[in-house]
Amino acid sequence: MKVIIVTQARIGSSRLLGKVLKEINNQSLLQIHLSRLKKSKLASKIIVATTFEEGVEQIVEIGKGMSVDVFQGSTDDVLDRFYQSVNELTPDYVVRVTSDCPLIDAKLIDEVIELTTNNNLDYGANILKELYPDGQDIEVFSFNALKKAWLDAKLQSDREHVTPYIRRNTDFMGGELFKAQNLDCVKNYNQIRMTVDEQKDFDAMETLINDLGLNETWDTYTQHILKHPDKFRNQSIFRNEGYLKSLEKEK
Repeated sequence: MKVIIVTQARIGSSRLLGKVLKEINNQSLLQIHLSRLKKSKLASKIIVATTFEEGVEQIVEIGKGMSVDVFQGSTDDVLDRFYQSVNELTPDYVVRVTSDCPLIDAKLIDEVIELTTNNNLDYGANILKELYPDGQDIEVFSFNALKKAWLDAKLQSDREHVTPYIRRNTDFMGGELFKAQNLDCVKNYNQIRMTVDEQKDFDAMETLINDLGLNETWDTYTQHILKHPDKFRNQSIFRNEGYLKSLEKEK
């Protein structure tokens, strides 16, 4: 079983330019992110899927310096970038994460991989029901499902955000193309935010890492945020803002 993690990373960001290169304790957010991805026991390879934008060589250098493959592709058609990054490798399954989630939990990634592979799913995730914190979003899908989306998805929002076409056509969502399940959580933590989109997010991430370090579980970080709401002023920022903006443009 060949499982490849693909993480999206780019220099351009409308809200916080070059965010994945911003450093906490002399480590970039991208380095922190990749270090945590490497703890996955079920993924055989990690690929950073980036662009050709000015300044992207810094992302390339970080990836290569950490012995991680780097693929450069389309800036706006992220689905094409994603597909092309694994096309010649033809994995059985692909894991999608994003590099603005530096504290992604590798154990949680492996749980979603197990859910997907053990049940012979086309798509497994922990976001079909948004119960986990923003910043712990994980999607696992078959290469065949990715190829189908790459061939058939036409909406700009589908191309820009990679997986909406797959999700929309799962039996979980009432579709017929893909078999899917969600990794449920014992409690609803979707109000918790540990992703980096704005300066307030970065400030909160810096506080969280300075308080607890880089090696805790998603749940430990979550409980710390819950116990110290005065320290984390970013928690009211709306989730999935980028995707919602894409949908609004298409109306």
